[in-house]
Amino acid sequence: MDDTARTLAGRAFADPFPWRFLTDLVEAGPRLGGSPGERRAADLVADALGEAGADPKTRPFEMRRWTRGDAALAAGRDGADRSFETVALPYSPPGDVTGDIVDVGHGTPDEVDDADVDGKVVVADTDTPPGDRFVHRMEKFGHAVDAGAAAFVFAHHEPGQLIPTGTLRFGREAAVPGIGVSHETGEWLREYAGDGRARIRVDATTEAGTSHTVVGSLGPDTEEAVLVVAHLDAHDVAEGALDNGCGITTAVTAARYLADCELDCEVVVAGVGCEETGLLGSRALAEDLDVGRLRAVVNVDGAGRHRDLRALTHGHDGVRDLAERVVDEAGHPLAVGETPHPYSDHWPFLREGVPALQLHSKEPGTSGRGRGWTHTAADTRDKVDPRTLRSHALLTALLVRNLTRADLDPVDTAELREKLEDAGAESGMRAAGVWPEGWN
Repeated sequence: MDDTARTLAGRAFADPFPWRFLTDLVEAGPRLGGSPGERRAADLVADALGEAGADPKTRPFEMRRWTRGDAALAAGRDGADRSFETVALPYSPPGDVTGDIVDVGHGTPDEVDDADVDGKVVVADTDTPPGDRFVHRMEKFGHAVDAGAAAFVFAHHEPGQLIPTGTLRFGREAAVPGIGVSHETGEWLREYAGDGRARIRVDATTEAGTSHTVVGSLGPDTEEAVLVVAHLDAHDVAEGALDNGCGITTAVTAARYLADCELDCEVVVAGVGCEETGLLGSRALAEDLDVGRLRAVVNVDGAGRHRDLRALTHGHDGVRDLAERVVDEAGHPLAVGETPHPYSDHWPFLREGVPALQLHSKEPGTSGRGRGWTHTAADTRDKVDPRTLRSHALLTALLVRNLTRADLDPVDTAELREKLEDAGAESGMRAAGVWPEGWN
């Protein structure tokens, strides 16, 4: 580490700012896209970037706001229906559906194809088969709807009465009702599959709304720039401390450290809304920025949650090499994932050829594939370690500083498409509605 890095490390060691900012953020209230709590979170981000000298601007954008109402689930055999706890999944339409229950396991295309789901209530768990690429919830839902499902149930694969949430479609109302249930409820539904029925009732609204991005700038006024982005919204079933309270806290803390660094190009720092409901804030940001001037995008989504930093490099060798070198010099462990994916705020930039680094994290000794507490009512501040927030903010600042000095090749979008196809992602992305139109 050079002298600047050592100075920043000393500053980060006992920095009270990250914990104070995270506390203020979760106290702002539920932060689902377009809500008053999300607007308060944007103000907090603007204040923090202003203190860092980034001259932030808050920009509104129009979106489709989904508002959660009540949801109910009853299931059983021979009319002996039992009631189970549940939550509606964002962009679920309102509805009242009764149908036979069918279990499709992980909800992969083959499992859906092998089951008769037409007109039925489909149950899929939150996990992915071992060794396979991560299969996103929207893909499972899309495959089920394409096969004629009347309703969708997303069951947590881990015990503990954790009821998962997560959007069904990006930025628009879905075709059929969808709900989340705990692992324990999912086991009962699988018990009833084949000779039992379920009734699902959802009350929800989708209407015109407004969300916000907060954008600031650090460093010299140069033709090229590095973008740092993190989403400030969260699902409204909990505090959203892990997802993405930790990420936006890491990003704004890193901005405070970068303000004291010598940067070789401009660093644009953005807190965006509506990631959870469709990457809507980052899409609006991509429309506002000149994407062609970006050397790289650093998406801080998942950093700060667990002790080991995880770098998702989306198949870019230069990004991987830089991340491994910088984090190794800081004496910190790093896990690396290289398979590209479209389900976070780097995607509007990566698909346009911008090298992307997503900063995530994993518990030591684990694969890092499971969601754990996130997207459930257990996503609360007590799960966060202040030391991890501080160290990941430091590492983020060091990575961004080095990216301002790096000469990275742009992403060849034809090669990106090929990597996604080779990973088996195309059918799922098409089912989820996120395969780029220009790639058809």
